[in-house]
Amino acid sequence: MKILISSIGSRGDVQPILALALELQALGHEPRLCVAPNFKDWIEARGIPCIPIGPDLRKLTGGAPPARLASPTPEQRRQLAAYTVREQFQVLSEAAKDCDMIVGAGALQLAARSIAELLRIRYIFVTYCPAVLPSPDHPPPKMDKRYPQSLPGFVNRYLWAKDRQQWDGLFGATLNEERHKVGLGPVDSVQRYVFTERPWIAADPVLAPTPSTPGMQTVQAGAWMLSDATPLPEELERFLGDGEPPVYFGFGSMRAAETTSRALIGAARQVGMRSIVSQGWGNLGSIDAGADCLCIGDVSHEKLLTRVAAVVHHGGAGTTTAAARAGKPQVIVPHHYDQHYWAHRMSRLGVGVLGPTRDRLDVQSIAAALQECSRGEVKARAQSLASRVQLDGARVAALRLVS
Repeated sequence: MKILISSIGSRGDVQPILALALELQALGHEPRLCVAPNFKDWIEARGIPCIPIGPDLRKLTGGAPPARLASPTPEQRRQLAAYTVREQFQVLSEAAKDCDMIVGAGALQLAARSIAELLRIRYIFVTYCPAVLPSPDHPPPKMDKRYPQSLPGFVNRYLWAKDRQQWDGLFGATLNEERHKVGLGPVDSVQRYVFTERPWIAADPVLAPTPSTPGMQTVQAGAWMLSDATPLPEELERFLGDGEPPVYFGFGSMRAAETTSRALIGAARQVGMRSIVSQGWGNLGSIDAGADCLCIGDVSHEKLLTRVAAVVHHGGAGTTTAAARAGKPQVIVPHHYDQHYWAHRMSRLGVGVLGPTRDRLDVQSIAAALQECSRGEVKARAQSLASRVQLDGARVAALRLVS
C-alpha cells in the first residue's frame, strides 16, 4: 500500500509522522512524506521518500524575535491563506497520484481531504493534541492569544463558534475555488471538513485524555514517538558524568529573545544547578565560559532526558511527552497554540509547573519554578507517571491504518 503522509510545521510536527512512516515501512508498505523543505535530507536519510512543501520554516520562525513586529493586515492574512491553500492543492495532488491513502497531520492540512476525495482514496486527519478539536472541554488554541484552560463549557462553545467563522472567512473562498476547479462541490464549514467526522488523536491518553467532541468520533492512537538510539556526543557524556544531573533547557523551533539564555542559565545557578542548553531555532547558547553549563545541538531526547534533573521547555507535544516518558518534572514556558494546553495538563497531573510566558521570562521566575518542581512529591509523581506513558503508539497506529 502506498501512503502519503503530510504535515505543515516544524520538527515537532514532522517527527511523529516519520515514526509512523518507519512503522509502515517495517510492515511492508510504501510511505512517503510531504513536509517543509528543512527536513527533506533528514527524512530521506532514514530511507523514506520526501516531497517538500512550503517555505524554509527556520528562516521564518528561527532566531530572535524582531524588536517590532507589525501584525499582518486582514488583506495580507487572506493573501497568505489563499497562497497556502493553492500550493497545497498543487503539491499534494502530484505527490498523491498513485497513493492508496492520505494521512494529514495538523490543522493546516487544508487541501489533503479534497485531494483524497478527488482521487477516491481513504483520508485520515490526525492531531497531536486534543485541544485542536472543537470541544466544550477546552478553548480553541490560538497563535496570537491565550485563553484560560479552565473556562466553563458555554464559553468554550462560543469561542469555538467564533473560531469556525474565522476559518471560513480566511480559507473558505479559496478552498471552494480550488475544489470547483477540479470538479468538487463546495464545503460549508472548512474546519469541520478538514478535521473530518472521525479524527485521530496521536497523543498519549494519560497525558492528554480524549475530550468530548460533539459530532465527532475520535480515535486515540497514542503518541507517535520516534525511537532514536543515537549515542550522545562525547562532550555531552563527559559533562553529564562530571557532576549532579543538570537541568535541561530547550525551546525547540520557538523564537527567543537575546536575554533568554542569560535568564535560563542564571536561574539554574541561583538554585545551585548545572545547565544543558539546547540551541534550537532560537539560537540559545552559553553566556560565559562557566564549566557549569553546556550548549548542545540536536541530540536524542530518548538518551538525554532520563539523565537530567528537570526539563524546562516550550510545551510542544513531543517534548512534553518525551519528558513525561523520561520521568522528569517539567517547567513549561508556553509560547502559543497548544502549548498552553500541555502546560495546563502537566500542572493538573502534578508533574509540571507553569512557568512565565516568554515575554515575562526572567531569572527569578524560572528559579522559583525550578525550586517548585524540585520538591520530592513532584519528582515522585513524575517517576510514577513515566511507567504509564505508552511507547508503541506509532506501531499501533500503523497496524490500524492498514488493517
